[in-house]
Amino acid sequence: MPKQEMDSPRPPTLLPQLKEQGLLPRKGLGQHFLTDPKILDSIVAAAELPPDAVVIEVGPGPGTLTAALAPVAGRLIAVELDARLAEMLGALYAGWENVHIIHGDALELSPRELLERTGGLAPYFVLGNIPYYITSPLLRHYLEAEPRPERLVFTLQLDVARRIVARPPRMSLLAVSVQVYAQPTIVRKLPPGAFTPPPKVHSAVLRLDVRAQPLVPEALREAFFRVVRAGFGQKRKTLRNSLAAGLSLPPAQVAEALQAAGISPQARAQELDVPEWVVLSRRFRQ
Repeated sequence: MPKQEMDSPRPPTLLPQLKEQGLLPRKGLGQHFLTDPKILDSIVAAAELPPDAVVIEVGPGPGTLTAALAPVAGRLIAVELDARLAEMLGALYAGWENVHIIHGDALELSPRELLERTGGLAPYFVLGNIPYYITSPLLRHYLEAEPRPERLVFTLQLDVARRIVARPPRMSLLAVSVQVYAQPTIVRKLPPGAFTPPPKVHSAVLRLDVRAQPLVPEALREAFFRVVRAGFGQKRKTLRNSLAAGLSLPPAQVAEALQAAGISPQARAQELDVPEWVVLSRRFRQ
């Protein structure tokens, strides 16, 4: 990212207008505004945007991250669910040809639709200070999309970020589901005081480098996730018992498949990495 772009004047945000009009963040929409310019710049830096990058921003809110992205993005598509903020942002960026403010639900608008509405398909990046209650469905929405993004950088709950980057023996269904499609990294941790209003939990900036090809071939993906969900369905039990219950198979048959895959029947779901689940799901499909 060229230095002169990062040093260019930052556009205004809606914060002064919101304060003047007495408009408070909406709890029902999970709004916690991130306002520290240094933190916002670190989020943009973590994305490693190429020149003229196409960026989808999820939940711009008062436009604090939007202001950091607008000078460096070739095309910025900001999707805001709150109608009042979307209207105000639209007016604020009326003179910016590269900024498109879209009022809508990011979970209902496919990236293909957003790209085609604003200039056509292109490699793209996704950033956002997202409402924490939509973290899992939002990750699934973009990681399973066609086309998938090059990279995602989100602020989200620290505990959730830790679950996503976990390795055996602390894997979870969420970790497996994300790591199939991307390599996750926690960029930095954020205290509650970094937000307005402060959330009740600590947060993190999470970077997801999307794989050119998912670790699970498309033809195997349905069987793969059926086996993984069964394995984590009773994660305190051994895989022999949890898979037998989740797949409605005799325990002896499950034990045989586990041994053929080189996995102990006494292992537990959280002890397996993605490649081991791939081998195991191939065995069960056979």
